Amino acid sequence: MRRYLLGKVLQALLTLAFVLVFNFFLFRVLPGDPAALLLRGTAAFNPDNVAQMRADLGLDRPLLEQFLTYVGNTLTFNFGESFFLKGADVAEVVLDKLWPTVLLVGTSTIASTLIGLWIGIRGGWRPGSRFDLTSQGVTLFAYAMPSFWFGIMALMLFSGLAGLFPTGGYATPGADLTGLAHAADVLNHMVLPFVVLTVGYLGQYSIIMRSSMIDVIGDDFIATARAKGVRERDVLWRHAVPNALLPTMTLTFLSLGFVFSGAITVEYVFSWPGVGWLSVQAIDSKDYPLLQALFLLFSAGVIVANLAADLLYSSLDPRVRAR
Repeated sequence: MRRYLLGKVLQALLTLAFVLVFNFFLFRVLPGDPAALLLRGTAAFNPDNVAQMRADLGLDRPLLEQFLTYVGNTLTFNFGESFFLKGADVAEVVLDKLWPTVLLVGTSTIASTLIGLWIGIRGGWRPGSRFDLTSQGVTLFAYAMPSFWFGIMALMLFSGLAGLFPTGGYATPGADLTGLAHAADVLNHMVLPFVVLTVGYLGQYSIIMRSSMIDVIGDDFIATARAKGVRERDVLWRHAVPNALLPTMTLTFLSLGFVFSGAITVEYVFSWPGVGWLSVQAIDSKDYPLLQALFLLFSAGVIVANLAADLLYSSLDPRVRAR
């Protein structure tokens, strides 16, 4: 077990190191000079000032020296200053936008996981039933819809026509609410994007759980439990479900890892001020320091989630450690 854990942790660290190297070189092969972008459109835009700006940013140094400086800064969470936000500290900007994303995407991921697994369990236990056929059709239809289109339709129907919910944003501008009133205002703005994300991702959990349940109920241990007279409810929840859950663990944890990358299209449609919308702004403005920090955050989230899934899977199924 110790060897297995050390191997998985080492794999995660090596993957993170590769991402670190890739992140450094990726933004140095992209077109455009960061120094020129910073000064473009200002009175200071001339070759001498551009050269001085390159020196201030350290872009005139040898590539190896730049890389060592980049690694040292990254390990101390010093990601530099944002071009787009006029010198704001990148780490502070990302942390400021991280909470809205975790609030929206995190809660919707948990909700879609729990509901999707329940749908898959019920449908897989009685394949071909009316519930199974109906739930498959509805969840797969929702999963196939582009999330931005689904979000726009929800806005048009519930905000534009019905006027039930705000058209976007995190809170009412200028309301200056505090306490429970502020929390209620945020939740009111969060309803539509939450529903869009939750409904949109039900299909990926329900179809995998359903397939896993169908495989499990045909195994010998299910027939043995029934032959012993175990109640059908106990056969389902004590024998079938724990074994059928194993294949869904990796998907569930990877989805939690993607929480930190946000939902770019949904955040953009609903003007939700999270890291997804921040990514769009950083791409539009070619904000290289901000993009580097976001790319590293997204990759680290997935790597850590995958590591957690591997470790938990090995605890739930000892056969994995024997390979």
